[in-house]
Parts: sequence; C-alpha cells; structure tokens
Amino acid sequence: MKKAIITALFVGAALPSTFAGALAKDGPAGGVIANIAAQSADGEILVSKGRADTAVFGKRPFMRTPVLSPDGTKIVVMMSKNGVDNLGYIDVTKPGSAPVFFASAEELREAGDRTVTVWRFVGNRTIVFTVRSREILSGNRSDVDRLVSYDLETKKISPLAWDGAGADGASILFIDDEKETLLVERDVLKDMSYSGNPEVIEVDVRSGKFKTVMRPNVEVGGWIVDGNGVIRAGVGGDGDSGKQRLMYRSDANGTMKTVSNEADPTFTGTQITPSVFLDEPDLAYATSNKDGFRKVYKINVKTMQIIGEPVFGVKGYDVGGVIPNEKRNGMAGVSYTSNKDRQRWFDGRLAMIQKLLDEDFGKGNATIGSTNDGDTRVVVFVERNGEPGGYYLFNTDTGDMNLLGWYHPILKNQTMNPMDSIRYKASDGMEIEAVVTYPRHRPTRKNLPVIVMPHGGPYGVRDSEEFGPFPWHQAMAELGYVVIQPNYRGSGGYGKEFVKEGRKPTGYGMRMQDDLNDALTWFGQSGLIDPKRACIMGWSYGGYATARGAQRDADKWKCAIAGAGVYDFPMMKAYDTRAFGDFGANFQATADDLIGISSARNTNGPWSPILIVAGLRDARIPIEQSRTLVSRLKSSGKKEGVDFKYVEQPKGTHNLPYEDVHIEWLKEAEAWAQRYNPAYIASDPDKAPPVAITIASK
Repeated sequence: MKKAIITALFVGAALPSTFAGALAKDGPAGGVIANIAAQSADGEILVSKGRADTAVFGKRPFMRTPVLSPDGTKIVVMMSKNGVDNLGYIDVTKPGSAPVFFASAEELREAGDRTVTVWRFVGNRTIVFTVRSREILSGNRSDVDRLVSYDLETKKISPLAWDGAGADGASILFIDDEKETLLVERDVLKDMSYSGNPEVIEVDVRSGKFKTVMRPNVEVGGWIVDGNGVIRAGVGGDGDSGKQRLMYRSDANGTMKTVSNEADPTFTGTQITPSVFLDEPDLAYATSNKDGFRKVYKINVKTMQIIGEPVFGVKGYDVGGVIPNEKRNGMAGVSYTSNKDRQRWFDGRLAMIQKLLDEDFGKGNATIGSTNDGDTRVVVFVERNGEPGGYYLFNTDTGDMNLLGWYHPILKNQTMNPMDSIRYKASDGMEIEAVVTYPRHRPTRKNLPVIVMPHGGPYGVRDSEEFGPFPWHQAMAELGYVVIQPNYRGSGGYGKEFVKEGRKPTGYGMRMQDDLNDALTWFGQSGLIDPKRACIMGWSYGGYATARGAQRDADKWKCAIAGAGVYDFPMMKAYDTRAFGDFGANFQATADDLIGISSARNTNGPWSPILIVAGLRDARIPIEQSRTLVSRLKSSGKKEGVDFKYVEQPKGTHNLPYEDVHIEWLKEAEAWAQRYNPAYIASDPDKAPPVAITIASK
C-alpha cells in the first residue's frame, strides 16, 4: 500500500470531519455528490410534522447498487425518476453534474414485464446490463435474460450474444477488464431445439463478437471459473432423484470428472461447491454446514476433503458467503447476517477502511460495496437503525466522504420507526428470533396493536433489521402498529437443524404457524402488545401463512392480509412437479397432509376477514391459486367485501417491480387493517398523528 494512501486513511480517522469534505452542489438529480448537511437538514424538518403516508413506503428507491468503473472515475447506477427506474452513469470527476441516463427499466412495460436486473462495467468504456423479460414458454410464464452493452464513447446500445441464446443468456462468470471481454454462461437454442444445459461463450463487448469456449455437458447446469477465467468445475442436479453432481478439473487442459454426486433430502444445502479457487493445486475456499452452522473451510476439490479447522464461523448464525479478493485467488472477506447484514474483512486494506467507517457511522452501520482497482475509491452504504440509508463515495487518497444519493427519494436520511431483534420462546421451547419494529409516534410501548408479518420463502430466507426495498414493516409501524417479523423455524441463517425443524411433516402449516401464534402470546405477556388487537400480513409464503392463519386460527387474528400465496397445495405440487421434477416439487410440499394445510380446501367454518391480492403476471405462483381460494370462499357462503376482498393486479408480478402496483398493495393493506383492527381506538391514551409526508413531498 502506498504511504500517501495510508496517511490519508488515518487522517480520516483522526479528523472525522474530513468525511464531509470536498462537498459539491446538489446536482440536478437530487443528490449526485450532494451536500450531506443540506439533505440532513431537510430530513429533520419533515420528521416533526407527523407521519408519512403509507404510499411513501411503496416508492421505488431513488438510488440502487452503484458500481464503480475499474479506474474509479465513473459509477453506473439505477435511479428512480417519477417512479420509473432509469439506468445511468455518474462522472465522479465532475461533482454536481447530472447523471447520464441511457435505459429505462420499464419502457416496454405495456408489452409485458420488462426490467433491468444487474449492471456492471467491463473495462472503463463499456457498461453491460441484464434485461429480464417475462414470456410465455411452453404454456408457463418464465423469465428470459439477455445482455446489453452501452458504449460510453459512442453512446450506442447493443445486444450481446442474443443469437442462439435460450431462456438464460446473461449469467456472467468472469470479466476481463483489460481485454474487455466476458465469459457468459447461457442456455442454448439452436434450430428450434432447446437445451437447458448451458454452454460458456467468450464475448468481446466492444465488437459484440463471441465464441464458444465450453460446450454443454448433459450433467452440468452451471459452470464455475477460477480467478484466471479458466472453467474449473460444473454443477448439476437431477430433479427426480435429487442428486447434486459436482464435476471438476485441475486446470484448463484437464477433463471434467465427477467428484461428488449425492442427494440432499433435507434441502439444507449440504453439497460443498468451491467459492474461490486458490493458486495452490486443487485447493479452494468453500462453505459447509457439516457441523450444523455454515462456516468457511479450505477444501481439496479433487478429493472433496475438508482441510483443517474452519477458517471462519459466526456463533449462532450461518456464514452467507465468501467475498473474493481482487485477483479472485483468495478471500478478501465474508458476509453474514446476525441482527443485520454484516461483513468481516481479512484483506488488510479493506479491514482498515471498515474500521474508519465504524468509527464515524457506528459499528455495523456502514457496508462496503463496490470498489475500483486498488480500492482507492469505495462505494459505501450507510444505514442506521430505522433509516432508509444512503450511498457515499469514499476517496481514500484524500479522506473525503461524499454523498452520492439517498436510498429513498422522499424519506432520505430520516429516522423512521426503530427496530430491534428479540428472541422469544415458542410453546414447545424452541427459541425464535424476531425483528420488532416499534411505532415511533406512540408515547409508550405498552398494550399496542400488532401486525405479525411472516417472511416469504419459507426455507433459507429470513428477516433482519433493515429498511429494505419492501419496507412494509415500516409502513405498518408508521400507522401505529407494532410489527413483529418472526424468523420461524425453517428460516435461513440459523443452522441446518433449524431449517430441518421447519421441514418436518408437522412443520409446514402447523408448527410453523404455531411459531407465529406464539409471538402473540410471548409479546403479549411482555406487555408490549395487546394480543386481542392482532392482524397477520404476508406475501408469497407469508401470504400462504396469512391465509392459513385466517382459516386455522380465526380466533387469534382480527384480520388477514395475504399476497401471492399458495392456497391449494395439491394443485401447487402438480405445478411444481412439472416445473422442477418429482424431487424438486418436495421443496415446499413437506407436510403429510397437503389437503389439511391448504386454506382453499378448508373454507367452511369461521375465517378471519381476509384481503387477497394477486398479480396476473406472477411467474412463480399461478393466478389460479388466488382465484381458486376466492371461488371456494364464495361457495362456502363467505361474503365478498365483508368476509374477504379480492384485488387482482393485471400488471402485478411476484416481485412487485412497479411502483403503482406496490403502492396499491400497501394502501389496500392499510384500509383492511384499519377497518378490522384500527391502530388507534377510543380507549388509547394517544391519537393518530396527521399525515405530513406524502409522495408529493420534496
């Protein structure tokens, strides 16, 4: 490391004010290398006036995932303008200048679901991004991914390697910035014959020319490369037997040989695959949960033997993944989630930068994102408890820390509703961690109304203390509810035994539901909530759990708000069997009695009043699931508009990519909750604050 850089870093530590140095004027986009103090002042003014309208929480992020060019002079970033995502770049050598936009993520929305999903530089002259469209393939809605390049010199947009590509033509395995080339894994469509076994092509992003460097292998569904761009391994799986195969070779001249081929009936990710290949022959870093919690190990890929003790682990939590170093021949750090997403750096330079960030922003509040070659420019995301957060650019040469833009276009850096992670005991003694969001406008935390909000998935997924792109917990807390997000058994991040507890035949729709009910009991006994003033709300699996709660435990929930859920499991398993094979279909359908856990098969009897929201363009959960539930509720004598309400969104998808669709979901949820479980009632000691922040607020 250069002496001058070391000095600049330590100057930043000694003089935190340098982080606010070299601030430029607020640019036309509302915060490109903008004045931190000015935007902070704006946020403080808005907080004191009252609550934010629910629609505010459905706004698209103002700025997402800034990525630096290798030389650190430019940043490609997604930014929202009038609720529409636009991809553009910022020239950081010209503080205050407006971003240059070159692609609208929704410009073909009327023709179908079109989004831009990933973006990156290839060299310093070309931006490559992925366009995802939703198409009807073989009678089913499917995602089709393609690569597109943008030439910063000519301003020309060009498709990359579309000819002969199947559904996925955009999986980038390796970037060579010097040669300005990519290694791309893609499905093959040739002479109207489709193969799901991918080939690997090398693409010149300047000319658009490409050539095949690895032909499809019938056993391989995905390829893995080393830091030199050599294809070293392939992974594949059999949807019927469940066996997961790993093929490997020691170098570019070797032949791929199978080194493991075992099924994982627990669906807990027991197969070991290399994350980073080392320079030492046949060695790599990989993660494994062989001892219960996922940790980082050094492995011999040829023999599939773990070498020595764990390189890194976190007590009580799984490691999320390995972060490769710049040369991709070693480990720069690891990522994991405890109460929030965290990073641990082994690279000395990045560890030093993280230490400075922790000192100025508080430990764990600043996350290192994109860096340039040499790590002299670093994009940092800062998110304190209850804040949407913002992106900053740290110049390690000068010690300057400049604001790029706030994550949320309206709330900016306001402190919203505080969050905490609390562990409670389920009725069978299992310890469950939950994220609790407290309503900031309530004068006391006692006997408050509550929304229990189970996350989607359900397996391998979890909630943490973050504002996030879907801040429904913040929206409902802003209305005056305590929001509890239980990481019920089966959730990810807590070790494989915790996942297996949810995957038991008594888990799905039963014990996992009890974990949600037990949150009412435990937090009710603590005095925080009034368990008689409870609603349940969720999307995807959370939508399933919500409807199941309304049907199974109607005495516990004053209302239910379900989105994009599975309501008829025999119907869904038949669909998943066609899509994923006999083995793959068992990922969700773990219960012995699929009819018994299906809310749509049990519509007689009492139900909590339920709001059902579904997107017509949902590629994961067929619209027939929601329509079937509605039909059977009607057949059982339930009254539409009283016992249930159905909202079908013509342009809705499973992931709510459009702002108006997202806002509709939240506003419908607000109305339903307020109708059946008002946040403020006459006996409460406080009154609802007025709306002071709307989507029209600046």
